[in-house]
Amino acid sequence: MSKVGITAQNGALRSSQCSLKIPKRKKNVQEESENISRAASQNSGEIVEALTLFEVVSMGKRAIQSVVDDWIEAYKEDQDIALLDLINFFIQCSGCKGMVTAEMFQSRHNSTVINKMSEEFDKETGLQYKKFMAYPWILSVTWPMAMDSENYPLVKPGSYWKKFKTNFSELIVVLMQQSQYNIIYDGYLMDTVISLLTGLAESQVRALRHTSTLAAMKLLTALVSVTLNLHDSFNNNQRLYEVEKNRLTGRRTNYRLDQLEKKKEELEMKHLEIQTMINAVLKGIFLQRYRDVVPDIRALCIEEMGVWMKMCPHMFLNDSYLKYIGWMLNDKQPNVRLKSLLSLQGLYDKKKLISKMDLFTNRFKDRIVSMTLDRDKEVAAEAMKLLIYMSQNCEDVFMSEDCEILYQFVYAAHRPLAAAAGEFLYKRLLSQQRTEEELICGKKGKFGQNARYLKTLLIFFLDNEQLHDHVTYLVDSLWDCASSLLKDWECMTALLLEDCKEEEEGLNNAHKSALIEVIIASMQQAMDGHPPAGRELTRKVLSAKEKKLQFEDCARITEHFILVLPQLLSKYSAHANEVANLLQIPQYFDLDVYCTAHLEKHLDALLKQMKDIAEKHSDLKVLEACSRSYSFLCNEQLIIYSQVCHARNQLIDEFVIKLNQLLDNFLQEGENVCTNEGGICQISTSLRKVAAFYNAHNLTRWNLYNRTSQLLDLEMECRCVPAEVVLPALQCTYYALLWQLTTIMERSSSKETLLLLRTQTMHFCEICRNYLNHNNKAIQEQSFTLLCDLLMILSHQETEDEVLKVLSYSPDSSLQSELLTFIQDHVFIKESKEMKEKWEERKEEDYIKLNQFHQRRRILSSYCKLIVYNVVEMAAATEIYKQYMTSYNEFGDIIKETMSRTQQQNRTERAKTLILCLQQNIKSNWNR
Repeated sequence: MSKVGITAQNGALRSSQCSLKIPKRKKNVQEESENISRAASQNSGEIVEALTLFEVVSMGKRAIQSVVDDWIEAYKEDQDIALLDLINFFIQCSGCKGMVTAEMFQSRHNSTVINKMSEEFDKETGLQYKKFMAYPWILSVTWPMAMDSENYPLVKPGSYWKKFKTNFSELIVVLMQQSQYNIIYDGYLMDTVISLLTGLAESQVRALRHTSTLAAMKLLTALVSVTLNLHDSFNNNQRLYEVEKNRLTGRRTNYRLDQLEKKKEELEMKHLEIQTMINAVLKGIFLQRYRDVVPDIRALCIEEMGVWMKMCPHMFLNDSYLKYIGWMLNDKQPNVRLKSLLSLQGLYDKKKLISKMDLFTNRFKDRIVSMTLDRDKEVAAEAMKLLIYMSQNCEDVFMSEDCEILYQFVYAAHRPLAAAAGEFLYKRLLSQQRTEEELICGKKGKFGQNARYLKTLLIFFLDNEQLHDHVTYLVDSLWDCASSLLKDWECMTALLLEDCKEEEEGLNNAHKSALIEVIIASMQQAMDGHPPAGRELTRKVLSAKEKKLQFEDCARITEHFILVLPQLLSKYSAHANEVANLLQIPQYFDLDVYCTAHLEKHLDALLKQMKDIAEKHSDLKVLEACSRSYSFLCNEQLIIYSQVCHARNQLIDEFVIKLNQLLDNFLQEGENVCTNEGGICQISTSLRKVAAFYNAHNLTRWNLYNRTSQLLDLEMECRCVPAEVVLPALQCTYYALLWQLTTIMERSSSKETLLLLRTQTMHFCEICRNYLNHNNKAIQEQSFTLLCDLLMILSHQETEDEVLKVLSYSPDSSLQSELLTFIQDHVFIKESKEMKEKWEERKEEDYIKLNQFHQRRRILSSYCKLIVYNVVEMAAATEIYKQYMTSYNEFGDIIKETMSRTQQQNRTERAKTLILCLQQNIKSNWNR
């Protein structure tokens, strides 16, 4: 940075750079920066280093206090030189690398000089000139136009420059604090500084304008603090005055009273002077810069306005100033809108200030509500937090329609917004109910207050079930503010097990089903600590305190549900959805407790209920949940393994024996199998049960491959097997092959075994390939998905073991062509106008269309994996890439990810594929 030059024209002062003397001891650099002493110690023989104010700010916060004291002492000795140093400080902090010259303004009536004050550009020298008055100085700032106005200290990235900005603001505040009892009222310092900042704030250069505006806003904040100190001093003086006045008797005069009277007049005069300074900054800088073209300048103006309102509400908290914050709620830049919301939060958080904001609330409430839909997620979240404060402290500010809209944000994808909406819902819907019920009935009620709160929450969830049926999102949104309620599992299970006759405490079937979902979601939240799928992760690593809480929750879950889970399964065994959810609970147990606490009888009760459920139900969701629970309990490292494994094997034995008997009768009938509908239903149910357990358990010992393969061969030959039998048979055969492959990979096998497995896998691939042209759509899609998954596995059996190489298989060009044709016919399909009208008329079945859409996405993903891992030729991706624009909304994310992965695999082939895609598109458009 260049030093300040001072010209000596027409009686102008001539002086060198004013520097602050900082003693520098003979220590290392770190000790020097940490032990900056005041200039008064230089007489003790220490080495003295001259530092400018800019250098002090760059050094850090520790030096600011002592340097400000030194500057004040220097100002008392020579006002002009000290002021010039301060002027240079502001210019340097702007990042200006030019020259500042100053001359005294001799005449207040010299209009010629005033008219020449402007900002000009010299094309010949490439320099920018700015001349303005900082009375009694006329300042000329010169800097090169090449100076980067986008890279000055206040906007530079990094922690160092962030601290610099903080220290810059701190120095101004400390300067005002240290000056408030003396030089601030000399009629010279503040006039010059305010004139300087006003002049710089009018510059066309962003760096000068931004830096001076920040300085002015912090200066005004400090002046507001001085005003408050004066107000306190005035009140203290007034109390002393009243005391002395009451002590007077007769006509005696009191010297103390006269002194207090003079002190009162002095304080009033100082307050008037400070008020004049505040008005000068507000009118000269704030009113011009709060609408600056630079968003950062607008944001800092609004941010400081909020600070002034909180510090001095009697002066600033009125509609004349609130309107500026209200206007900035509509700013185009999210950062400005964010600062406006944060400023308002600090005001609405204080109930004593609300009465002064009634007009503002009525005028801008609708705008704040609408900001929950802001495109910037952080702005939307802060808007919701502001609405929480408004709801708490403003009476009747929200209508029921407003609340219903805001409640829906508990299902938002952005977690901070959803959590804020959850707090709004909890405080608005539940806390108000709590207050009313505590006044009316105190602690009455069979299950306590939490039972009533839970019922209110369930009613809210069920009322919105048509829009949102994911209770996990609701629980996650409420977790931060209502975890104690959501972890009251004792109350929840009491409600589920109790047959209530009292209307106010009873739950209907819908409430109980939803409550079970809440239990599962709260357990998952307590044990995992992560938001549900689709909602952004805010944290990944748990702290020691959170881990301890997680351990305690696990202990509570285990201790309670080991006892009550069999009862719950018994009571709700006939309800598929409830049972499927309840069967998820064992995965959150500490299973060692069964032995350590001698609770084996409760394990027997649980296994008995699980067996009854598996035998009774045919719903795939229940069967899969039961299979997963057995898988979790069948841990070889647990003492209970043998007990659980025996129970599982007994159950599977029953399933397999029954299935074999049914298949024997089924296959004997040949082409007439479709005539026995009862037998078909039984076979379908048995196959679904076996498939559900085959997914999580190795059933190779039961040798089911040959039986299910016979079914598939029969269907391939005569197309006489119903789809409800073919679909689970496909799954069973696929799982049988995968478990055999897993076993071979884990331990060595003979070549004959490998050749047999290869024969079986090739045969299954042919079956799936044949089924791609089946007349049943579900069978087509299932076959395609299983074939793609199997090709992924078989094509990557590259190994040095010659024996295992026999399992490797890659699709030929004919099969690749069939797969691509399937994608074109089943994924990239355009609905006709008649079909769209048909779907619009059947809005109650929209979920069917949604499921079909997700199935198309799954099919495309399966095929794209083949492209990414070179199972099929990369050129096949040409037909996929062509659909990027036309199918962007439906499949754009999948296609884009495929492009990215193929680039990582092979840049050259990926480039050739894109070129081929472009060529074909151009040719197609040309022919069209």
